[in-house]
Order: sequence, then structure tokens, then C-alpha cells
Amino acid sequence: MKIIDKYILKRYLGTFSVMLLMFIPIGIVIDVSEKVNKMIENKIPIKEILIYYGDFTVYFANLLFPIFLFLSVIWFTSKLANNTEIIAILSSGISFNRFLRPYIVGASIVSIFALLMGFFLVPMASKGFNDFRYTNLKGNSQTRETNDIYRQIKNEDNISEYIYVSNYDYIRKTGFNFTFEKCIGNKMQYKVTASRIKYNEKTNSYTLYNYKKRTIGKLNDILESYEKKSQKYNFEPDDLTPVIYAAETMSISEINDFIDKETLRGNSNINTYLVVLYKKYSLPISAFILTIIAVAVSAMKRRGGMGVNLAIGIIIAFTFIFFDKVFGTIAEKSSFSPLLAVWIPNIVFGILAVYLLRNAKR
Repeated sequence: MKIIDKYILKRYLGTFSVMLLMFIPIGIVIDVSEKVNKMIENKIPIKEILIYYGDFTVYFANLLFPIFLFLSVIWFTSKLANNTEIIAILSSGISFNRFLRPYIVGASIVSIFALLMGFFLVPMASKGFNDFRYTNLKGNSQTRETNDIYRQIKNEDNISEYIYVSNYDYIRKTGFNFTFEKCIGNKMQYKVTASRIKYNEKTNSYTLYNYKKRTIGKLNDILESYEKKSQKYNFEPDDLTPVIYAAETMSISEINDFIDKETLRGNSNINTYLVVLYKKYSLPISAFILTIIAVAVSAMKRRGGMGVNLAIGIIIAFTFIFFDKVFGTIAEKSSFSPLLAVWIPNIVFGILAVYLLRNAKR
């Protein structure tokens, strides 16, 4: 590797690291200002808060990694252009493609790191981050509970089983207004209702309160009623967990197994899990695309200086995030292909990268 490659690669990785170190503390300060009252009210130990912000750092960095990378490349490349360093490099006989090589090496390093984080580190951080919010920030009921959960937990050998709860508390592992239905073919065999259901980790069973069971007979129905009854069912508490929360906390092998299981169950929310899975692969690829766009935009010395390049970069970066969020939501809420939805931003901005690169070479 030549001196110029080492110089650009050092600036690439160094500026990206500094950008993370600059913005993550800002994110932490904003988060503290929003949650400090709840932390004081709930008397949360300092140790738990420090662990939470360690998880928050990983979660936040992964969430905004494309923007940090894009802006950092534009920043230091614009400085090179304003100092006429790029002109000097190209005037020495180095082609633009050759000039781009250390950027691609840097993008490769960042992509591999982002891929490994997405597979292993981010799920653990996401679990700690969300567990803290669910456990301690009780004022936010929308993150603590899930409403109107309906699942088909079995569909084989002409036997179908369905469960429903009006709302579910993740931390307490408690659901309300529970219903269980078992059908053979198109005929219901029996129906169980309970005002409350609670999972018991030690026995791997559920306690049902105000238990009522109605078994459909040929002439008369059989009714059972108990104030409290322990029962085992073929579903896990994770089946009642908020969809995004569950997907974010799984490693690559766990989410693949989970998707296979939910596909067999006929889960109507399967697209949500697929979006999370595909993003683990698409996010690192975006590092290459955004790097090429950033270099193409900022390699030219402009009359407005670095400010113009940063303004263009911010517009492009937030447009990329907008595309990513919109198509991800469309896939989750409709029958639109999750794979296509996740990759559309990379495809669109990949075409833009090729166009801008061709213009930059001129």
C-alpha cells in the first residue's frame, strides 16, 4: 500500500471514528434529558444506568451508522478538495478509480465490522436497551405492552389452534382477556377464556385466572370453570412479545429459526421479521454505495466550499434514510416483498452512485 493509500485510509477511518465520538455523546445527553425524571422516580441504580447507556451506544451507532459514514467521508474529502490535494493527486497521473481504492478498502473494513455487529453485538445491545425501557420507564405504556395479539400457533393434520390476548405486558409476562381455540377442520372443538394469563418460568406452564372452558358436544356443550388453573400450551411468551422488539434481539441463527417456525404457524407478521433479517445484510452494502456517492459529490472544489458539499450530503443521507424507512414500513404492513423493499434504497442509490461517479471522473 502506497503512502497516499495509507493517508486517505487513515483519514477515512479516523474521521468516521471522530464522527461517532462526537454524535453519540449528543444522543446520550438528549436521552438523559428525556428520561432523567423517570430514573430518579424509580431509583434506578447507577450500575444499571451505565449498562443501559453502553447498550444505547451500540444501538444508536448501528441505527445511524450510514449517516455518520456518509458525512465523515464528505467532510474529509471536501477538505482534501479545498486544499487542492485531490488536484495534486490526479495531476501526478493517478486515475480517479485508483484514487478511489483506499475509500473502497475503508468501506470494506467498516462493512465487515457492521456485519459482525449486526449478527452478534447489536442483538444483545438491543435486548439490554429495550429491557431497561420496559422495566424502568413505566410511564411509556406503548413500549411496555402490546395490544390485540392474535396468533395461529398450530396448523397441521387438519388441526388448528389460535390464541388471543387484548394486551400483553412483556416484563411481567402477563396477558389479559386471553382466548384459546382449537378446531378440527372447520369445526371448533373447544374454547378457553381467562381474564388473565401469567407465564411460570419454573414449570414452563401458564396460570389462568377466572378460567372457563367450553367443549362443543353433539347435543350439549360441556362447561368448566375455575378461579385459577395451571395449564401448558404450545406457545412461548416470545410469541406475545412486540414484533420489532423480538426480532431486534435475535442473533442471525436465532432469527432464521424463528422465521422458519413462524412461517409454519402462518404468522401474519412474518414480513416484519424478514425486514429485520434482510437489513442485517443490506446495511453493510450501503457503506460502499454511500462512500462512492460521498467521494463523487465532494471531490470537486466548489465555490461555496465545504458547506455546499455538506448540505448536499445531508440531503442525500436523509433521503436514503427516508427511502429505507418508507419501504421497510410498506413491506411490514402489506404483501410487498420484504427482500425487494429492503434492497430498493441500495438499488436506487447504487444507480445514483454510478451516475455521480461517471460525472466526477470528467
